[in-house]
Amino acid sequence: MSPAHTDVTTADQVTAGECSVKDVLERIGDKWSILILAALAREPHRFRALQRRVDGISQRMLTLSLQRLERDGLIDRTVLHTRPPAVEYALTPVGESLTVPLRALADWAEAHRAGISASRRAWDARADAPSMTD
Repeated sequence: MSPAHTDVTTADQVTAGECSVKDVLERIGDKWSILILAALAREPHRFRALQRRVDGISQRMLTLSLQRLERDGLIDRTVLHTRPPAVEYALTPVGESLTVPLRALADWAEAHRAGISASRRAWDARADAPSMTD
């Protein structure tokens, strides 16, 4: 190996068909996925009810997010045999296991939001203040 080689090589390299930790974190860390998972943690929802529950999400973004979460095995899509047919979404056991760390993150955000808001205001005030070199 050359001194310029900086890649970490391990025996369990991820192949193209598998997902990396980065991929998983990107999925569960995006804005809509977290809100959808939080809504489904309370109870299963039909599409329109879920769209009403997740404020600001478009129909297209909800559809794409649900497909991605289903592909990742975090939610199940069940076609209900009603007239007219309806679809219901619910967390899988893997999705349910994610609610514990998401709840912890939400609790942390709630506990620290005032401090973060104050820090942002202080930083913005410094950024807006004219410098002595102006």
